[in-house]
Amino acid sequence: MDIVALQPLFSTLWVVWFFVLFIGILLRVLAPARKREFEQAGGIPFREDVSDRRR
Repeated sequence: MDIVALQPLFSTLWVVWFFVLFIGILLRVLAPARKREFEQAGGIPFREDVSDRRR
């Protein structure tokens, strides 16, 4: 077998790999346990910088 004969198998495996990776990312991002972390990160632009108050 040469690499050209294995190309369809590799193409299928890449699609499966990216699908699994995508689902893993979704599960990590949408996990309820991470809600507080994302809420804190979302509030960063609205926080006052402590060093700005001293000036």
